[in-house]
Amino acid sequence: MGSIRRPILFVSYAESGLLNPLLVLAEELSRRGVEDLWFAADEKARDDIAAAGKAGTPVEFASLGEVVSEMSAVTWDDETYREVTQRSRFKAHRAVIRHSFAPEARVEKYRRLEAIVDEVKPALMVIESMCQFGYELAITKNIPFVLGVPFVPSNVLTSHVPFAKSYTPAGFPVPHSGLPLEMSLTQRAANQLFRLRTLGMFLAPSMRKVVEVDNRIREELGIAPEARQMMARIDHAEMVLCYSVPELDYPFPMPEKMRLVGAMVPPLPQAPDDDGLSDWLSAQESVVYMGFGTITRLTREQVGSLVEVTRRLAGRHSVLWKLPKEQQELLPPRDSLPGNLRIESWVPSQLDVLAHPKVRVFFTHAGGNGYHEGLYFGKPLVVRPLWVDCDDQAVRGQDFGVSLTLDRPETVDPDDVFDKLTRVLDDRSFSERAEHFGELLRAAGGRGAAADLLLGLPVLASH
Repeated sequence: MGSIRRPILFVSYAESGLLNPLLVLAEELSRRGVEDLWFAADEKARDDIAAAGKAGTPVEFASLGEVVSEMSAVTWDDETYREVTQRSRFKAHRAVIRHSFAPEARVEKYRRLEAIVDEVKPALMVIESMCQFGYELAITKNIPFVLGVPFVPSNVLTSHVPFAKSYTPAGFPVPHSGLPLEMSLTQRAANQLFRLRTLGMFLAPSMRKVVEVDNRIREELGIAPEARQMMARIDHAEMVLCYSVPELDYPFPMPEKMRLVGAMVPPLPQAPDDDGLSDWLSAQESVVYMGFGTITRLTREQVGSLVEVTRRLAGRHSVLWKLPKEQQELLPPRDSLPGNLRIESWVPSQLDVLAHPKVRVFFTHAGGNGYHEGLYFGKPLVVRPLWVDCDDQAVRGQDFGVSLTLDRPETVDPDDVFDKLTRVLDDRSFSERAEHFGELLRAAGGRGAAADLLLGLPVLASH
């Protein structure tokens, strides 16, 4: 890197789905001996960031303070959770915006990050795409930045409202709508209405008051007006790193700065000491892995339905279920659980599980990371979409022949789940298509390609 300091500052929320890809990239740079690596995140990410620096050069943690509840879906109360995960896609989309658009909540984060930037003086910032205060500050202070995107590329390139700049063609499915590319007349009308209703939401009196507060706060913080533009995070980025491949999204002409590098997977095994889990997997004939992310909250009825499905799979398939400890209280008595079921409150590495040859299907909520990671290892999916981007990935996976989506995700009907799982397990076309996309994702280069692109940027490559 030469004698001139060129610090790289990563910025992300501490939510694992947003944080983890940037951790993989920071660790790769550490492994290559890149110096002056910094990572700004909430306190809960401190240990994970310290671990990333053990690969080589240090990754210095810069604290953004404690998690702010409005910015963390994990901390939302049950009523809010029900609102943001309801099956009406627009109402769920609206609820997410209402609960997360909290201008006051990001003031402290912006000021903390500003102090970090003044100290570190980064040559480049690498900012997770949902971290609004991160790219607002980079734009305001004219600091070169790279945007990291854990979703399919159209998620950040398509406008949610009419008449605004969009990198995708007119009529393209609106993010969070869960609509396919090939639409019926009814679906086309729903797609346009989704945009209009989003615009109307911001014109409503209650939301206009929040917008007024947002405007006042932006002025107080000195945020540049151009940082507010709908596509500011794309337009002002030096590069957009997307952890996908073009073939996993509907086709459209992408801007040159959008670089698709596939899933961000660290060297494996990630957790060789897994308390016998890999030995258990190896001893099975066929395994269904159920993992619904850190946000999903199942009910007692839904947990019971999944136990019943496991019982029906006995004799042909085993089930590994990552079920948080607090939700294990909803299980039937332990002595009544089927023998083909193994429950873990946390697996040391989901990637190690997905890489295991005995794992045949990934039953997932289809969040950005899970969707791409499952396919990276050639595993077809059965999808119970949770919220926002999950429905978009679910419809693409079904259209591309790598997954099936539950007909009734809100009830988790045992007949529905068993039908989808057995169809994906028994029809070879699903695994063949998944392996095809796995080859594309692996060929895209992942963490290595991302690191090469980052270090090749003029701001870091020049001497």
